[in-house]
Amino acid sequence: MSADPVETCLPFLKWAGGKRWFVTRYPDTVPAHFGRYIEPFLGSGALFFAVRPRQAVLSDLNPELIATFEAIRSDWKNVVSLLKRYQRLHSSEFYYRTRSSHPRSAHARAAKFIYLNRTCWNGLYRVNKYGQFNVPVGTKQTVLFPTDDFSAVSLALKNTSLLASDFEPVIRQSEPGDLIFADPPYVTSHLNNGFLKYNERLFSWNDQIRLRDCLHEASKRGVRVLATNADSPSIRHLYGGHFNIRAVTRLSAIAASAARRGTTTELIITSW
Repeated sequence: MSADPVETCLPFLKWAGGKRWFVTRYPDTVPAHFGRYIEPFLGSGALFFAVRPRQAVLSDLNPELIATFEAIRSDWKNVVSLLKRYQRLHSSEFYYRTRSSHPRSAHARAAKFIYLNRTCWNGLYRVNKYGQFNVPVGTKQTVLFPTDDFSAVSLALKNTSLLASDFEPVIRQSEPGDLIFADPPYVTSHLNNGFLKYNERLFSWNDQIRLRDCLHEASKRGVRVLATNADSPSIRHLYGGHFNIRAVTRLSAIAASAARRGTTTELIITSW
């Protein structure tokens, strides 16, 4: 069996480009049986929390994100205690004061990360050239939700390896029978994708090529590969011939104005 016989839990972060839509509409895309689950672009971890694998390697280049997951795994009660305090104190002034703060403890840093994620504009994670989070306050007033279950999140993370790393060494450690889910920043060869400006270190077209090469090598080793990416001719050409590709539709809700939101297509890429 690939997952523990327990209920799935919801991701605790909202993430630009997150895969909640994928979990809801295309759950059967994930194989029923596999070895380790490996996700080198973690984000909110929506698919991980839906699948609940027994063993997983979760990685992201964002060290604050990984540190937040580590704190929830080891000390979720103290994180939630601080979030309750932030809920009472939340205001625009408190948001900006918290955004500029530098907490020392792991649980306080995690609480800050989650608080900003839930109250900033559109749940966006963006930093300036100095690596400082600079998203303005949003309209959301809720810091803790009735659906929150940080105890279940901590349990789901119990048998995971959490790494702040580039994707390449993570993918190279995969073994036959493992499942890789790769959901990289959506960058095309034209470099005109909106998600580019949200990344401190731009995920370039050369990175897309490097990712494809890593996934192809993993597939040849007997690793199952599941990936998502932008529906563009350049991405189709990049993965064509080595992987199976299909376009799927989803709602786009990240644009600033409602007029720019609507249905878009993305690619699901598999090695089987």
